[in-house]
Amino acid sequence: MVKIAVELEQALAQKALSGVSGQATERKLAGGRGWDVADVLCTSGPQDRPFEELHNHYSVAVVAAGTFQYRSSAGTALMTPGSLLLGTAGAHFECAHDHGAGDRCIAFRYSPEYFEKLVSQSGIRSSKARFSAPRVPPVKAISTLVARALTGTSGMEQSRWEELAIMIAARAIELANGGGRASDDPPSAVARVTRVVRRVERQPDDALTLNSLADEAGLSPYHFLRVFESLTGVTPHQYIVRARLREAAFRLSAEPDKILDVALDCGFADISNFNRAFRAEFGTTPRDYRRLRGNRLRRLPW
Repeated sequence: MVKIAVELEQALAQKALSGVSGQATERKLAGGRGWDVADVLCTSGPQDRPFEELHNHYSVAVVAAGTFQYRSSAGTALMTPGSLLLGTAGAHFECAHDHGAGDRCIAFRYSPEYFEKLVSQSGIRSSKARFSAPRVPPVKAISTLVARALTGTSGMEQSRWEELAIMIAARAIELANGGGRASDDPPSAVARVTRVVRRVERQPDDALTLNSLADEAGLSPYHFLRVFESLTGVTPHQYIVRARLREAAFRLSAEPDKILDVALDCGFADISNFNRAFRAEFGTTPRDYRRLRGNRLRRLPW
């Protein structure tokens, strides 16, 4: 979301002024027995050397802003906004920012006992309580959950976070074996696609065409289309539409602007196309989505 991305840019600007090395900071949003969720902001960039870390818990992190390369025993993947990073307890991993500084994630973490119980309840054998893929790409199947997680950064009840934590884990378990293919594309391709993803993130409302994005990547439209889908899991058009819809969902929950203004500001040419795309992605109309999320926000103590 533009607001979430702006907060990341502000943190990167502050880091540049201070001259300190990049680092990850987190703000706990909620937690309970066997699970917690945190807003994690990382200011590392190409000049910061990545180092190997260990997943102490099972992790499903919603990428909210920025891009980075994630490497684990399950493979290597380019993480982009709207995707899910998958981490298995006890597995080593590394996050690198070779082609752009900073990222922000909403990280859901589960104790091994809690997660294995969820796996068992999902009907998957306990021997498969391990992610075989490094990520779930930004596909329709997770759009509503991603939007709820991003909106929750502005405040959400503990019970709603717990519900979302279970739903996120269940969907990740369901999709992990087929939705998070590791990438074997060369670093040059990763750099080119990262440049385009960050352009879309900064200006999702821009007139972004396949040809203009291919030019930005320095590739032919055919080659760009193939490489982009290979690295992100979706086509450029699907990625742009979902980026616009995530921004619209965030604004409908957090701001009082007219639905027409939100649609136009987010890059949709008219309200009918926006309504149709929004319903197809989230299963409800923009008006009903705002009413449902608004009622929940009004019940919060703040």
